[in-house]
Amino acid sequence: MDSENTTRRVKEFQLLGLTTNHPVQYVLFMAFLTICITTWLGNLTIIAAVFTDHRLRSPMYFLLGNLAFVDLSESSVTVPKMLWDLTLQRKVISFDGCMAQIFFFHFTGGAAIFLLMVMALDRYVAIYKPLQYFTIMNPRMCVGLVAGAWLGGFVHSLVQIVLIVRLPFCGPNILDNYYCDVPQVIKLACTDTFLIELLMFSNSGLLTIFIFFALVVSYTIILVQIRVHVTEGKTKALSTCGAQITMVCIHFVPCILIYGRPFQKFSEDKALSTLFTVITPMLNPLIYTLRNTEMKNAIKRLLKRNVFSEIK
Repeated sequence: MDSENTTRRVKEFQLLGLTTNHPVQYVLFMAFLTICITTWLGNLTIIAAVFTDHRLRSPMYFLLGNLAFVDLSESSVTVPKMLWDLTLQRKVISFDGCMAQIFFFHFTGGAAIFLLMVMALDRYVAIYKPLQYFTIMNPRMCVGLVAGAWLGGFVHSLVQIVLIVRLPFCGPNILDNYYCDVPQVIKLACTDTFLIELLMFSNSGLLTIFIFFALVVSYTIILVQIRVHVTEGKTKALSTCGAQITMVCIHFVPCILIYGRPFQKFSEDKALSTLFTVITPMLNPLIYTLRNTEMKNAIKRLLKRNVFSEIK
């Protein structure tokens, strides 16, 4: 009987959320609801502009449209549940729901990271091989690279979930967060998790750190090439790369601080998680549209078409 009790699996996890103060919860609900609406409107506008405006039929904007779709998907994994829980006193998630949230969170997050690598490759080809750019980055290549980014995110997430679901969870079942993620869930396993934590750290932390520094080096080389050799369109190239570097930092820095260290609890974890899951998907479209004249003009044309069609 004792053996049976120690190996039973918990049916649900209790989430402590961001705060237990009810007035603060309602304030956070309104703030995050506004951010969520802004995220959806911003990313959907970018997607609509990219795939309806013939002036944006280039590999760079195709990749940007896909990044906007990834941001929408990523924010949809955790934010709706968080908003719902902010209206409740007791916040719970089923075991299967928790595993599904971890899977899709790392699936979309991994796809976003690999897609940022693809966007860096696109800028590299545009700067170093300008005459062959459209030949190399042809539609088939772009679709293949985007599919590869999603495949990379799927494999990354599958490794995470396969390692977690095999662990015994017999209690406690309290997660000091507002969503399920590997660092918190793995600590609730009723077994020694040192080896699993090491594997998780390698799959998430070390991989993220390596990709981040590789991207920083790549963009540094690209910026040097732009300043030294590019004469026509230098300002536009610098602005585009600057926007992408900003997006890389916004994506990677919180991710590294969460996964690029041993799985220990720090007081800043919830703030970093909020930045990573709620704020980042909203900032990407704002940063890119504010720094890209062609995108701003395309959005203006999109809005004018819709406004005039409504009037007629």
